[in-house]
Order: sequence, then C-alpha cells, then structure tokens
Amino acid sequence: MILMEILHYILLIIASVLSFFLVLPFITVVLSFLGGEKLKKKEIDKEFDFGCIITAYKNAEITKPLIDSLIKQKYPNFHIYLVADNCDISNFNLTHDKLTVLNPQPPLNLKAKSLIHGIENFVRNHEYIAVFDADNVVPSNFLSELNKYAVNGHRSIQGQRTAKNLDTVYACADATGEFYKNYIERYAPYLIGSSSVISGSGMAVESELYKAYLNSPEIQQGKEKWKKMLQEDKILQNFLLRNNEKIVYAWNAVIYDEKVVDGAQVETQRSRWLFSYFQNLPNSVGLFFKGLFSFNFNKLFFGLMTMSPPLFILLFISGILGMASFFIDPMISLMLFGSIAIFFGNILFTLYLSKVPKEIWKALWGLPLFVLNQIKALLKMGNPDKNFKHSEHTRSFTIEELEEKGKH
Repeated sequence: MILMEILHYILLIIASVLSFFLVLPFITVVLSFLGGEKLKKKEIDKEFDFGCIITAYKNAEITKPLIDSLIKQKYPNFHIYLVADNCDISNFNLTHDKLTVLNPQPPLNLKAKSLIHGIENFVRNHEYIAVFDADNVVPSNFLSELNKYAVNGHRSIQGQRTAKNLDTVYACADATGEFYKNYIERYAPYLIGSSSVISGSGMAVESELYKAYLNSPEIQQGKEKWKKMLQEDKILQNFLLRNNEKIVYAWNAVIYDEKVVDGAQVETQRSRWLFSYFQNLPNSVGLFFKGLFSFNFNKLFFGLMTMSPPLFILLFISGILGMASFFIDPMISLMLFGSIAIFFGNILFTLYLSKVPKEIWKALWGLPLFVLNQIKALLKMGNPDKNFKHSEHTRSFTIEELEEKGKH
C-alpha cells in the first residue's frame, strides 16, 4: 500500500511537470498581451556601423542573393564580409566596395572559426556585428530595423527568421515550427521583459560584447571538439544572459531562411539540434536557478524556456503517461490530456497571431511525418562525428522574388 502511494505521488509530480511545460506557452502568450514594445526613442539620431559576416561552407554561390539584398539596403553604414570556407571562389565574380570576400587557407571547417576570421579581417572597427547564414536573404529595411533597437541602447538584437521556401510538406512543417517558436520563445518573452532565444542567424550584437563571446572558454574549448561542440547560438545566448544582457526581438527585421525539403534533411538537422539541446540542458537549469535565487526574471524565465523539452518528446511522453495513468488515477490522465489540448490550441492561436501564409494551414496534415523523422533523428544523435552533416542549401531566391511571392 505504501509503495503504491509513493508511486502515485511520483506519477503526480511527473505529470504536473509535463502539464506545466505544456501550458507554459499559452501562459506566455497571455502575459505578452499585457506587455508591449520596449522602444522609447522614436526618432533615429544615430546610424550605427554594422559589420555583416556571412559564413559559407563549401558553397559560396548560394550567398549571392544575400549579398545582393545587403548591398540594396536603404541603410548606409555597413560593410559585408563573406567568409567562404572550403569554397571554390575562382568563378565567384561578385565585387562591390562594401564587400570583402575571404577564402581562408587552410580551410577552417568550423563556423566559430569563420566568425573569428571575419572579425580579424575587418576593414574598420564596426559598432555592431550582424551574423548571417549563407542561405539567408533580407529585405531592404533589415539594418534600419536593427538600428532602431541599437539607438534605444540594446546591445543584443535578434531579427525574425522566416521561411523563404514553402515548396514541400517538410518545408511547411519546418516553417510551422519556426513561426511557433518565433512567437513563443522570442517575441512573447521579449514583450514580458525576458530575452529572445537566439535563432542562429539574423542577429546583431554590440562588437566588443560579441568579441568577448568569441574569446569565452566555451568557444575556445569548442574549437577542439569539432562536431561535438555546443552550437554557437546557444553559447552566445548563455554568455549574454550570464553577463546580465537582454536579447531583444526585432519583429520587423525579417530575415528569410531556407527550410528543409525532405525527411533526410530533417534527420540531419534535428539530430544536431537535439544533441545540442541535451548538451545545453545544464546551462538552462543553471540560468533558471541563478534567476530564481537572485530574483532576476530575465534569467529565470529564459532558463525555463530553454530547458523546456523538445515538443515531440514532450507530447509523446505526456500522451503515453496520460493513457497509462487512466488506470491508476483518471484525474491525472484528465490533467495531462487537458494540457495537451491547451498546447495544440495554443499552436493554432500562435499561427493565427503570426499571420502565417496559407501554405502553412494547408500543410498541417504533414506534421506527423515531420515528427517521425525527428524520432529517427533522436536515434542518430549519439554519434555526432558520424551523423552530423552540413545542411546543403539548394533554394536560391532574390529578395525581389521573395517579396513578389509574398504578395500572392
């Protein structure tokens, strides 16, 4: 009897934790309605100097639409650095007075090293460093939008990454996840006074702060770990939070990003992401408790958001436990399935608030396929050196083509 009571309490505790993480996104959205835009200065009294670093690996051609879109910025004060690592640039044939093309020899084979190489070759000291992936493309107001936040004293700014391709069910499913996370993990936390989760590209950080991050022990040690290195975006966000910085979210600073197009790409990408989540979990827990004991809401809530389990794992465990607990305590089962219902309802509500394209709504049926590939990715994450491969980019669009597509 005593053993059964103990097991019942353990089940109740686990179910309560799962229900909390299922309902937390909805609570965050509700609280965000009470917040608001944090910009105070409405007039721009300074144009900060941005150093724009593009990291390319084995494929420099895919960067041409991004470079073209940066050159067409309405903002005047910036310079572009393309770090073409392990790339053949003999026929690149793209020159501009705002562009510096770097082809490090021998190849660096690591994004962090490419970023450092770019900074080491700055043509002048820039006030902010903006980071882009090779497949990104940005509208002509991107840097102007970032500058609005810089003028307001923000030193860490994340733009809104969105899909540049919705041409397959997998691309739409990938984009659905990003729309959801943009609102739940970036925009809503920013509105309630916490920090946005770093996307990995489309962000700008004050230069000295960014250089300090690249000189941090995690980056220096990571350079020797190769594929087992914690992802750069997670090291950056941990570094910023530990240094009492807030990462703000620039909703109107849109950056287009290529989404996966098939199941194999899902497995390749998500195995790396899942490995990084579990690798980073101690950091998230640490930030949560630092925030709790120091009464720092920014750290506490950010730690809470980043320690939340991957969605498909959270749903899978909650569903299994919900069915099993029905035979032990129906109230626990009701709590779990009620939380799952709130979670799914919040996803649809978030997509509505984000005004997602019609292609997203039409492709929601494909989400189970995406989840299946994520489960396969989970099984592959145990051997990073073997299974973690560079994502190949094949979708190339100019900013004009993307903006024209957006009108229809």
